[in-house]
Amino acid sequence: MKSKMILMLGGTGFVGTHIANLLTRQGYRVRALTRSREHGRTLWMMPTVDLIEADIHDPVVLEAQCRGCEAVINLVGILNERGDDGSEFHHVHAELPRKLIEACEKTRIQRLLHMSALNADAEAPASHYLKSKGEAENIIREASGSGLQFSLFRPSVIFGPEDSFFNRFARLLRFAPYFFPLSCPFARFAPVYVGDVAQAFVKTLKLPAASGASYELCGPRRYLLLDLVQYTAELIGVRRRIIPLPDEASRRLARWMERVPGKPFSLDNYRSLQVDSVCRGENGLQQLHIEPTSLESVVPLYLGKGGPRAGYADFRSAARRQ
Repeated sequence: MKSKMILMLGGTGFVGTHIANLLTRQGYRVRALTRSREHGRTLWMMPTVDLIEADIHDPVVLEAQCRGCEAVINLVGILNERGDDGSEFHHVHAELPRKLIEACEKTRIQRLLHMSALNADAEAPASHYLKSKGEAENIIREASGSGLQFSLFRPSVIFGPEDSFFNRFARLLRFAPYFFPLSCPFARFAPVYVGDVAQAFVKTLKLPAASGASYELCGPRRYLLLDLVQYTAELIGVRRRIIPLPDEASRRLARWMERVPGKPFSLDNYRSLQVDSVCRGENGLQQLHIEPTSLESVVPLYLGKGGPRAGYADFRSAARRQ
């Protein structure tokens, strides 16, 4: 039997490589689009992955790459933009899905799996990131009237080797002096393991009931950002005095850090953190019969040095969760 081809946008990223690996192990072929093959070196060793350099924002290119595929997985997203007017977020998060849907309609692809975010809302009053993610969801839902079978995935912060959350804080903590000012310290998260997110995507490909569904994806516990940063410092073995900043100081720090190369923290990040990144309904992992993986069982394996830090019982007992 000929293997089914899945088109992936954003397949060379952190989540995409895990999904591609799982798809290949289950007999799928993957066509992963990228700006540069160098960005997808992890995928080179997967024999059933075709890594193709392409401009994903070109409708003609999208239509050509959709041909012959059974389904499309869209993981493309950005956490920051160069300015602060929302235009780049809109271009990536809303305009691209619209072009992709048109390509699916022209090539008769009926299955679309789309990465969104917790708290995505087209009416979000401040955060351009959350607003643009919500716009994309509305565009996709409207397209369902033409026969598109979609599934939306709304994860909390995703952790795992090479993540951009724990690893980023680890780098900042290592280079910080004795004091470490922390913006929005009481924002809540329910970190979800990248392997669980990958399973959720792949499972829904074969699940008729997943058509039209929206899955909130969370780990088994909720934590304050302050707890997670303190945990990171403990795992990497550095002593830093974490200083929780009040709201106005957090805003000012975000405004200043926007000017730092790489934007480690931006005004839009600050706005997004005003809403807790936790599941409000049923956890989509449980709906899909996936047991959520605890961060304590994974993060020490790529940040810690083993030994007593790997358990970190004090952190588990002190974690502030609802």
